[in-house]
Amino acid sequence: MNAKLPPNVSGVVPSFAQVADFGPPRSEIGIGCLMPWQRKLYIVNYSSHRKETGTGTGLRVIDENYEMTKHPAGVDGTYANRFVHHPSNQLIIGPHIVDTDHNVRTVKELIDIRLCGTASHLTDPKNLVYMLGMEGELFELNVHTLETKLLFDLTKTLETPGEGSCHYKDCYTAQGRLVITNNDYNEDDFLGKRKEGTLAEYDGEKWTVLERKPFVCVNGIAHFGGTIFANGWDRASAILKVFTGGDGKWTTYRLPKASHCFEHKWQTEWPRIRSTEHERLMMDHHGMWYEISPWAYGNRVWGIRPISTHLWVHSDFCSWNGMFIVGADNTSHEAGGNLQCAEPQSGLWFGKTDDLWNLGKAKGWGGPWWKDAVKGGEPSDPYLMTGFDKKSLHLKNESEKTVTFTVEVDFLGCGEFESYTTIEVPANSYQPHVFPEGFSAHWVRLIADTDCTATAQLHYT
Repeated sequence: MNAKLPPNVSGVVPSFAQVADFGPPRSEIGIGCLMPWQRKLYIVNYSSHRKETGTGTGLRVIDENYEMTKHPAGVDGTYANRFVHHPSNQLIIGPHIVDTDHNVRTVKELIDIRLCGTASHLTDPKNLVYMLGMEGELFELNVHTLETKLLFDLTKTLETPGEGSCHYKDCYTAQGRLVITNNDYNEDDFLGKRKEGTLAEYDGEKWTVLERKPFVCVNGIAHFGGTIFANGWDRASAILKVFTGGDGKWTTYRLPKASHCFEHKWQTEWPRIRSTEHERLMMDHHGMWYEISPWAYGNRVWGIRPISTHLWVHSDFCSWNGMFIVGADNTSHEAGGNLQCAEPQSGLWFGKTDDLWNLGKAKGWGGPWWKDAVKGGEPSDPYLMTGFDKKSLHLKNESEKTVTFTVEVDFLGCGEFESYTTIEVPANSYQPHVFPEGFSAHWVRLIADTDCTATAQLHYT
């Protein structure tokens, strides 16, 4: 086979661009998901809403000769779910079920559902999967008969009103639990007037809400490492929530934000966590690429390494034919708001993971607190410190008394913190601290000596 990748510009192949109809209606044509399957690359697109704002999306396939065709079974929709059901050797992508001979069946009952996640079933994984819709519909799907059953309306079960009803994004099953994410967030959340984002888990009998903050993706490598990763944020920083199987607990880690352009539920399309290289995970989160190990020795995650920053809105990424491929959500009509866009379109980037180091240098800002009520003597969440250059800390004490903050660092990365310095901040005052050139550790955290209202933000440049 002498197949060659078509001409590209810095890895972007123009002939593979996903272009929606001029319409009307028209909105966006994001690349909802990428899935290698039986020597071909399957691509599913999404519009904002199938009936109201988008036509010309669908299911596209790139074959081993690098020829792209639009599959006749494809339907207009809003889909970002992809899953391989190993017991039946079928690919689930959007509302479509694909067998190993590339025969495609479509679940008609799910065409109008804005499918955002597919996950293994807790009690009958050989025959059933969970299908999650963005409005909080959780279905059971029989992968053989295509019979569907609505299990929950999560807007009622988890009390999550929002856009239309809400903005669910992903689901994942491991360690005896189904975990779901909902990234509801707007200015009212930022101002503390409401909390509608959700990270929750279901054990087959009851639901438990873990966080009332916006979370986007949840993933892992099943039994490998025994961990579950979920990425989200609040106004203080980006967040990585990690479940460790050894102790059966969730731990909150905080990461820098490389951009504030992800600070709304509509603008997080779709920061993923996915295994693309051998036995490790890649994460795209708030404008920054990371690599993550699934192992959590001593029930602690360490070695999270930032790679680079970027401007593209990455909807999904995968490995195929030895390449690292990224699907984007590029220019959008924005329901008439973008007067310089007539035809929504999005591109595909072909390269290798090492190429990510050639993107923008890792830098960002955030911290454990933003005008938060801080309990004296209680350590903050750990905040990532490794992989960045110049570092400064900004402390603000909004209380009527002087507060002494202890800065601790974990240079081993295993959860053992050492005292680095103390910083005294008078009542209603601000105090900066610049770390020495070259100083670094895996994690940093702060402890106030008394109850107070405080802000702690670190800027990495």
